[in-house]
Amino acid sequence: MESAKGLLVVLGIVALVLVGSISSCVSYGNSEQRLRNQINAQVTSNKVTFDNVWKVIAQKAQVTETAKDAFRDIYVDIMNARYQDGGGQLAKFITEQNPNFDMSLFKDLMNTIEAQRGEFKNEQRKLIDLCRAHNDLLTTFPSWMFLIWRSPIGADCVIVTSAKTDVTFQSGQENDINVFPTKQPPAAPGTKVPAGN
Repeated sequence: MESAKGLLVVLGIVALVLVGSISSCVSYGNSEQRLRNQINAQVTSNKVTFDNVWKVIAQKAQVTETAKDAFRDIYVDIMNARYQDGGGQLAKFITEQNPNFDMSLFKDLMNTIEAQRGEFKNEQRKLIDLCRAHNDLLTTFPSWMFLIWRSPIGADCVIVTSAKTDVTFQSGQENDINVFPTKQPPAAPGTKVPAGN
């Protein structure tokens, strides 16, 4: 009788451990799959945002360029019509009120570039955080014990940067501090150009 009670207690404990383990396995497995789905959705969101960034910037730049060209054409026509008969052209030019190009288009373009790039950066940060959470789930106790068969998301966490950033991080140095480098005049024929130019 005593051994039957002991056996029932042991079987009860084993059943609880088994049920708890299965429950934990299902819970961690579901959490991992939800994170994997979120990461895949965020990658798609990043692509959409990146595509939108460049379309908005390109189209606003085209509007700005078209406005600049239209202003130049109008201004040239106005100046030609006003001063084509000669005599006192400079004095007329100085005393008359002349049309001014509206620089607000360029300011708006710069604001758009900054805002769009900021939005894309935020989307990238969301992806980075989701990938970190997924790696935490796979590598921390006790979840790693129940997810040992799951692979890291790895290649799906693509962060878009630039070739310059890659080179800088590989070398560990960032030496290009001249924001507006001066343009070098073309070398004379037969002249050797120093390396790095």
